[in-house]
Amino acid sequence: MIAIVDYGLGNLRSISAAFERLDVPHLCTSDKKKLEQADGLILPGVGAFPDGMRNLKKLNLINPLNELVLEKQKPILGICLGFQLMASAGEEFEDTPGLGWFDAKVVRLNGSGGDIRIPHVGWNDCIQLKESPIFQDIPTSSLFYYTHSFHMLCNDKNDIIANSDHGQSFTAAIQKGMIFGTQFHPEKSQLHGVKLLQNFVEKVVSTC
Repeated sequence: MIAIVDYGLGNLRSISAAFERLDVPHLCTSDKKKLEQADGLILPGVGAFPDGMRNLKKLNLINPLNELVLEKQKPILGICLGFQLMASAGEEFEDTPGLGWFDAKVVRLNGSGGDIRIPHVGWNDCIQLKESPIFQDIPTSSLFYYTHSFHMLCNDKNDIIANSDHGQSFTAAIQKGMIFGTQFHPEKSQLHGVKLLQNFVEKVVSTC
């Protein structure tokens, strides 16, 4: 069972539809008991960093997520804003503390290039830098779908498993233990995206 964390900002329907295609049991919930009972977690997100942290705090989800992910090492995949919230802080509108699972800060993309548009919306390469179970059987350079204005600046480069480029190189995917995250939206990335979600379930969650 995969639990998609519902904190009011996620693209829940698209992620749920992807798991339906894979015939993976799942539910969308903010219930702490159901999150604890799940075998793996998805932390989705679309929107602003401060709103994301505010909603998690309002729903009293920060401490339970820390316990499940850091102490019990339950596998989790963060997507887009959910991926960014795993950082120590985000600079959007104001400096806002994040979950702090990665030594990183979320900063604005540099749109100073001539035809570089911000937000970065559309298909772009994801270049794998090292092996990871979520990328198994996915070509080293593959197209995924992005929509974002900010990116994660990692202080520990060992956490970065893939990069992309939009006027500048930026972190496309991260991994530390059972914690995974992608700046792109696998649920909107057709075959490679569905394969990544399948890998998370079969190569990560099912092995725990």
